[in-house]
Amino acid sequence: MKSNMLGPDAPRASQGASASIVTATADSLPEQPHALARARAFAEPLIASEALDTGENILAHADAVVGILKAIGGSEAMQAAIYLVHSCQHLNKPQEVIAKAFGASYAALAVETTKLVYVQRQARAAGADAQLLDDPAAQTENVRKMLLAFSRDLRVVMLRLASRLQTLRYYAATRQSAPAALAHESLHVFAPLANRLGIWQLKWEMEDLAFRFLEPDTYKQTARLLDEKRVEREGFMEALRAQLERELNQNGIAALVQGRPKHIYSIVKKMRGKSLDFEQVFDIRALRVIAADVSGCYAALGFVHSRFTPIEGEFDDYIAKPKPNGYQSLHTVVRDEAGRAVEVQIRTQAMHDHAEHGVAAHWAYKEAGTKGYSGVSASSEYDAKIAVLRQLLAWERDLSGPAAQRASEAKQGLFEDRIYVLTPDAAIVELPQGATAVDFAYSVHTSLGHRCRGARIDGGMVPLNTPLQNGQTVEVITAKEGGPSRDWLNPELGFLSSNRAKSKVRAWFNALAMEQTVAKGREAVEKLLQREGKTAMKLDDLALQLGFKAADDLFEVVGKDELSLRTIENMLRPPEPVLSQDDYVLAKKARQPGKSSQRGKGNVLVVGIDSLLTQLARCCKPAPPDEILGFVTKGKGVSIHRSDCSNFRNMASGSPDRVIEVEWGSPKTPDGAVYPVDVAVEAADRQGLLRDISEVFTKEKMNVIGVQTQSVKDNRGGTAWMTFTVEVAQSGRLNQVLGIVADVPGVRSARRR
Repeated sequence: MKSNMLGPDAPRASQGASASIVTATADSLPEQPHALARARAFAEPLIASEALDTGENILAHADAVVGILKAIGGSEAMQAAIYLVHSCQHLNKPQEVIAKAFGASYAALAVETTKLVYVQRQARAAGADAQLLDDPAAQTENVRKMLLAFSRDLRVVMLRLASRLQTLRYYAATRQSAPAALAHESLHVFAPLANRLGIWQLKWEMEDLAFRFLEPDTYKQTARLLDEKRVEREGFMEALRAQLERELNQNGIAALVQGRPKHIYSIVKKMRGKSLDFEQVFDIRALRVIAADVSGCYAALGFVHSRFTPIEGEFDDYIAKPKPNGYQSLHTVVRDEAGRAVEVQIRTQAMHDHAEHGVAAHWAYKEAGTKGYSGVSASSEYDAKIAVLRQLLAWERDLSGPAAQRASEAKQGLFEDRIYVLTPDAAIVELPQGATAVDFAYSVHTSLGHRCRGARIDGGMVPLNTPLQNGQTVEVITAKEGGPSRDWLNPELGFLSSNRAKSKVRAWFNALAMEQTVAKGREAVEKLLQREGKTAMKLDDLALQLGFKAADDLFEVVGKDELSLRTIENMLRPPEPVLSQDDYVLAKKARQPGKSSQRGKGNVLVVGIDSLLTQLARCCKPAPPDEILGFVTKGKGVSIHRSDCSNFRNMASGSPDRVIEVEWGSPKTPDGAVYPVDVAVEAADRQGLLRDISEVFTKEKMNVIGVQTQSVKDNRGGTAWMTFTVEVAQSGRLNQVLGIVADVPGVRSARRR
């Protein structure tokens, strides 16, 4: 039975898969014992009886793709992944099931590959006509999808290339004609990608097969021309190969000489590009020289040029100046004694391995360990990723050349809206065009953006507002803590380009402003509680009594001046206290007109009123020589307040006719009277703080008759609020003692309430 797969060469994303797509990691797949056999056994019951839209059995397709991956140096882990890719459509929750059986890395790679295939299939179906007309916008969109796939996992496209090649092979083996859209996509998207990655084995074969389906007549005609004199040509080339290898070694140049395969599509391209006849195409007869090292390459070149006649203008040194995809080799064309042109390529074994496998060699080394594959020299994951990224960006620039104008007319931007850069760990980061290192930092992590203080691009220090370019490696220099600069939000300074980064910076400053508002409100409320002698009250309880869910909500409205402190004072203000006999002080008669003031036995003289009872107000606890005023209460005599008492001001504003002038009288005893006053101390909370402050009052001979303390944890580590009630004869003396208290370690302020 046939299965409606994701394109002709891979499975469709199931509903479960599309619902659970996640970004794959870029780390190498973990090697597991018998991973390939386990993966095949896992997939076989699911796909053995299923077929692709092409008619090819899915299990057979996967087996063939494994062979392709193995040929280009793919690890067993990568080979195993292809079976998991084809299993996705048959699992309700592929991400979870595969992760449980093989680990998260395998699951992410399989699902991400399935997702890419699904997107490409849709694009191919929707834009088949445009692609067949070489529409640059359609080609660009395909490149964009490839690049986005690489930004998630570099191995995704490796699996796609191998799968596509197998699909073309299947059509050729079964003598079917491949769909024109698929063949066109293979020739103009997949093969150029393999070329940019330097995977020549895949590139040449994919080009020839796709060209065979797109232009069957031209393909057959060129193949027939190659076959006409094949025996004669191959005999000549074998004799020339053996002769050149023998002569090189006899002249002290260690080298192997090989024949080079003929690729029909490249021959046709040369014939069309240079208007040549078949016999004028040089690489119909071609040899490849593998030298021991670079110096051996140039020595071999010198010998070839001395032994044969070089053709002018047909020499290229790709060793001194490699191709954009990293390809290195010496190319020359010479004529033998009979005038026949022969192309000769000269390279080292390492250059040859890279030419054959390209970026795949990086994965081969990464996933095989220090031994590598096929003599591939040691590399790193970073080298692989940056090589891939730069080749894809070069590919994009190729498309941006002659096709740019047509694409612009079609209103299709050629990657003008985004760039791709790398982290120091070689992770690929997608950013908007014009992005800076600050945008980069915020795209990696919000905290990294907040703490960004400098940047290196490709190892060199640059200003933070320097626009980034495609393919650069960006390293952010951070502070241990801190936040963004307000300058970053100034568009004229050019620090930020991405909306994400701008919103993160604005959010930080909004949170900072809110924090400052809350801190301001907290300070005002706590000072009010100290004045009212309510420091023991829990702040959350106070907020609830005022109708707020939490203390910070109360502090916010107080900090914004949306709630008056008088409202809190009125709620906290105690009723007028019932006075005891000890609270009364006998007042003297007021001064009569024309007479001097008289002082009696009491401590307070009430002006203009005969003997009235007086009481010292508990809210402000006045003491000589404070300026005082009296307020006539109903049936309880005169309440004496400090002139700066807020309670007194509130009462006086409501009943100004009950305010009378008062002054201090003579002390009752020779030793002098004492008065209770409250002292508020704010300090950093620590062990022994209460003891140290109490010792100050003891040394200064001030009697402490009451203490209230409260500790609050805050961003400074902890704050202690203390209220001491001490007895003083003169409030002026108290100011001197408070200066000594302020010098106690940790004390931030000491004042009279």
